[in-house]
Amino acid sequence: MKILMVLTSHDKLGDTGNKTGFWLEEFAAPYYVFKDAGAEVTLASPQGGQPPLDPSSDSDDAQTDATRRFKSDDAAQKDLANTEALSTISAERYDAIFFPGGHGPLWDLAEDRDSIALIETFAASNRPIGAVCHAPAVFKHTKGPDGKPLVSGKTVTGFTNTEEEGVGLTDVVPFLVEDMLKTNGGDYRKGDDWASFVLTDGKLVTGQNPASSEEAARNLLALL
Repeated sequence: MKILMVLTSHDKLGDTGNKTGFWLEEFAAPYYVFKDAGAEVTLASPQGGQPPLDPSSDSDDAQTDATRRFKSDDAAQKDLANTEALSTISAERYDAIFFPGGHGPLWDLAEDRDSIALIETFAASNRPIGAVCHAPAVFKHTKGPDGKPLVSGKTVTGFTNTEEEGVGLTDVVPFLVEDMLKTNGGDYRKGDDWASFVLTDGKLVTGQNPASSEEAARNLLALL
């Protein structure tokens, strides 16, 4: 069982002068769900190497059992520091693909040709695809085998407009995940803000927010 996890390489939060990147819990929780199930996990990012960590996700109040485990796991930290460049990844090597969020993917992975091609290859071969929180941004330009947007007609979720408003970044992000999924024909649904909410439609798994990370990973595993 081989799972590819794709992280952002983007670290600038628009024109605010603040940093962004991937959200620690959204990486750590799925990483250990997969590892503990015996999966072989490969980490990749557009630029390869160490992906940028959103500093907000490293604050004391954002820590979880999974993030604390990661901080004391030298092997996992080494894995993360040496992600493979997305352009070198062959989809054929993997059984499933999973995208952790953080605001970074809104800028790079949403537009990244290698990411788009990988997702479309997984979709065409009916292999599981997972994305949590802001990571459903990766479906902005992806098409299904029928030529329609990949999420068209599918039940999906992702970071809500009200959650984006709650963190004060509605006017900073290049687009709102909820709006994009609806525009692309997705049957967008959501749970309570900040509570775990995960949907599976066929081989597509989407989670709403950081709290949804572990459940989304478990749903992806169930498809394998």
